[in-house]
Amino acid sequence: MKVSKKALALVGVASAITLLAGCASTGTATTSADKPITIAFVMGAESDPFFQAMKVGAEEEAAAEGVTLIWQGDPAKYSAETQIPIVDAVLAQQPDGLVLIPTDPVALQPSVAKAIAAGIKVANVDTHVNDLSDVSIFITGDNADGGSKAADAIATQIGYKDGSKYQVVVGLTSATATTNVARLDGFKAQVAAKYPGIEVVDVAYSESNPETAATNVNNWLTKYPELSGIFAIDGTNASGAAAALESKGLTGKVALVGYDAYPDNVAKIKSGIFTALIAQDPAAEARLAIKALVDLIKNGTKPAESSVVIPNVTLTSKTSDADFAKYTYVASK
Repeated sequence: MKVSKKALALVGVASAITLLAGCASTGTATTSADKPITIAFVMGAESDPFFQAMKVGAEEEAAAEGVTLIWQGDPAKYSAETQIPIVDAVLAQQPDGLVLIPTDPVALQPSVAKAIAAGIKVANVDTHVNDLSDVSIFITGDNADGGSKAADAIATQIGYKDGSKYQVVVGLTSATATTNVARLDGFKAQVAAKYPGIEVVDVAYSESNPETAATNVNNWLTKYPELSGIFAIDGTNASGAAAALESKGLTGKVALVGYDAYPDNVAKIKSGIFTALIAQDPAAEARLAIKALVDLIKNGTKPAESSVVIPNVTLTSKTSDADFAKYTYVASK
């Protein structure tokens, strides 16, 4: 299956759901054999507010469709090592559909193959496995664009001038997660095209642990005393980086651009800790995936698009209160 780059505007997410999988059913959704439908949803690290916000969308759509939702993930660690046995345990429950957020595109490929062999329909959300030929639909944010926007925000904050040199570092959760790879590629491409004086001097990984991310930043501040900026490539890295800069009294002195609109991090934009945050729409991604799988399971209707890319929004100190409220991630109650 070839992955397209078609983008859907955020204001059109509701219509995109309808396009992908028709109208919502009422009551209890069943298969052709009148068996109630069960959808399993396996993410990376449950404690991550990104996935907590995604759970809100998953629960809402499962309730609207009348299906049973199995929500599983490692409590805190984002790794293939912890995710694979969780997927195995979920598949043993014989769900009708699996929404998988692969922590590694290669290591989780056999898990997709195992699900398909068992007759389970599979969607990938946020990240994806390398071979999407057996995956019914892949839904994600525009990650390369997010990296590009981060480069622009850092360049603006540091007052970039041609002929000057600037040192920037990047904090990631994983070296292989497709979202992280695409964001880093987008960041580097924009730097090369528009800001040749910016050098990415180092990268480090946190496995979705804010404390590890903070340690990485503290190490960088020692190693690179002239550090100009930090691109925290996801929410947990953003939280860790912010804590490290605050503890060192460097608020506003090192440009910090993060990903994901965690409530705590959004609050830190106005105080000057964050130059910008790149916000996604995790709840919409979850709704689209469940909607598409349920329609495929019930009616054999394939999604209208095999790949859906939802645009990002850049939040800064100039963002309106209404937009802050709109894009800040909301966790399940």
